[in-house]
Amino acid sequence: MSIQPFQFTGATAVVTGAAGGMGEHLARGLAERGSTVLLVDRDAEKLDAVASSIRSTYSGSRVTTFVADLAERDAVETLAADLLQATERIDLLINNAGVALAGRFDQISMADFDWVLAINFHAPVLLTHHLLPRITPGGHIVNVSSLFGLVGPAGQTAYSSSKFALRGFTEALRNELLPRGIGITSVHPGGIRTGIALNARIGGNLSDVDVKKAKDEFNKLLTFPADKAAELMLEAVKARRPRLLIGLSAKIPDVVARVAPMSFGTLERRATKLARLARKVRR
Repeated sequence: MSIQPFQFTGATAVVTGAAGGMGEHLARGLAERGSTVLLVDRDAEKLDAVASSIRSTYSGSRVTTFVADLAERDAVETLAADLLQATERIDLLINNAGVALAGRFDQISMADFDWVLAINFHAPVLLTHHLLPRITPGGHIVNVSSLFGLVGPAGQTAYSSSKFALRGFTEALRNELLPRGIGITSVHPGGIRTGIALNARIGGNLSDVDVKKAKDEFNKLLTFPADKAAELMLEAVKARRPRLLIGLSAKIPDVVARVAPMSFGTLERRATKLARLARKVRR
């Protein structure tokens, strides 16, 4: 069964993680296309700034903000109730909010592990469960997984677990929603230039210097522009694409994982060695 291209004009869209990064650019892109936007984030100040900027840039745009910490189940339940009270119809749900946690499995705490799962997986599932009855035929859902929802690198047990789970949830839900005329897209960004590295938690008893070094190294991998990533996502929604890989940093590992599933770890180690060698040569 095929679904007609998504119509943004006049649609009502919910975007989580909208105070910055891809979420902010998604909100702007939706407003530019004539959608009513319901924006969610835990940072009230930044969220209000984004909403004010959209209202001033796009005359007549309809923007409503909701502050919620998606790590708390009760907060997600309350958010869902508030969203349902704010609108009678939801045409597009974009589960974009996400957090990162770096560190080997034996370094990280189970509290941090659960924190990642709560925001990256449980919150999108719970929000989708509550809002789905308001999503009518012609609607669409976007779940932002990751490159690490395709491959599992060392030091990313919690993050990969959450993103693999979100990918599986999305693929199974797609088979249920398609007969109802509702589309769903699983998005797998590579290194998108956002603030996720700065906000990442680092496992283990590391010094402040080591934590800064780890975040700086992570940040160097984030090179793909967030505004361009958001545009690609909205185009994928319009075309009803079931899956979107953003950047070569996602596309190449995906091919490797498909052709030789057990070789990614070797490829990752070799890439790390080459990067270290290149740094020595530059010195």
